[in-house]
Amino acid sequence: MSCILGLFNRKASLFCNGRKGLLELIRSRVNTNDPVFWVHCSSVGEFEQGRPLIESYKALNPSHKVLLTFFSPSGYELRKNYPLADWVFYLPMDSRQNAMDFLDIVKPALAVFIKYEFWLNYLDQLHKRGIPTYVASAIFLPRQRFFRWYGGLFRSMLSNFTHIFVQDEASAKLLHSIGIDNVSVSGDTRFDRVNQITIANGNVEHIRIFAQDSPCWVAGSTWPIDEEMIAAIFHNLPYNKLIIAPHEVTPKHIARICAYFSDYKVVKYSQIKDVKIDARIESRLREARVLVIDSIGILSKIYKYGSFAYVGGGFGAGIHNILEVATYGKPVIFGPKYHRFKEAVDLVALGGAKKVSKIKDLNTFAKSFLSNEELRAKNGAICRKYIENNTGATERVLKGIGQ
Repeated sequence: MSCILGLFNRKASLFCNGRKGLLELIRSRVNTNDPVFWVHCSSVGEFEQGRPLIESYKALNPSHKVLLTFFSPSGYELRKNYPLADWVFYLPMDSRQNAMDFLDIVKPALAVFIKYEFWLNYLDQLHKRGIPTYVASAIFLPRQRFFRWYGGLFRSMLSNFTHIFVQDEASAKLLHSIGIDNVSVSGDTRFDRVNQITIANGNVEHIRIFAQDSPCWVAGSTWPIDEEMIAAIFHNLPYNKLIIAPHEVTPKHIARICAYFSDYKVVKYSQIKDVKIDARIESRLREARVLVIDSIGILSKIYKYGSFAYVGGGFGAGIHNILEVATYGKPVIFGPKYHRFKEAVDLVALGGAKKVSKIKDLNTFAKSFLSNEELRAKNGAICRKYIENNTGATERVLKGIGQ
């Protein structure tokens, strides 16, 4: 079905084509006598959780090889050149034969699955071969199939893990309730990753110049409904600047965003990112009201330039990463579909984050944050403290797997 859909959908096409001859490709490239550390992620979000584990493991075991696999095209395409991995591949589909062939080729010394990835045949084969197998930063919810009357097969997958590292006590209690006891609460490695961001990320000079003269907010990972709401309130707000970084950066989508703000001076990042900063470019950036980020991979560096941020997705399938905002000590706003994300629930309860259900709510909170520096500082401090209080998961997981 994915191959048929691939005729009409770019992501489905990448998913299908990326797996053609995949085992033969892996066999031709993976050939080593060194221990192999296999990390599997569904997509780019899970990769960000796995990244601190990879980097810390590699620092402790420099002679070991790192194999990184992805399920989705969005993760693979963005991180296929990740320098700390010796090999990056799609994961072959979860059949018994594929799992056997894959493990025969790569011979991992240990395997770590990140957060949500539970593949019946891979877990079964790893268990049968006695390969230490872990899931890190996992989170479990009562509605999942593991906890339903019909979930026997899914529960059996969990028993194949050597150990399960969960984000919170609620997940651990759910697992204990179905007889899964090889569990410990380690926290979420994303906190370690975003904390690294504040240390490692330097300035993006063009964006710094754009944002420096007035209150500026960042709208990150936005979808059309988010952009429509933002455009609808922009003229009502105190004088401000806006950096908008949409989830999709197709030319058609970027053109539509620019049209929403046609009454203002708009600059696209692609127009200025490689241009040497001189008096003309600096003047252009200072005069612009809206900066549209029409490229990917830099959003985590941009949030620090905002007075606050709006994170998209909350009017669709669910919000995107808000920790990248919180780590800079910035308040964050998002839509109503956030309850699957523990950090969002926590920060709303603590007061560092605000959820909006309609345009009126967004107008109210945006106006408050733009006009009240003391409020921004208070809410931002809550967010930063939350990050600081939740770091350390990487060290706990590594200790748990014997590193």
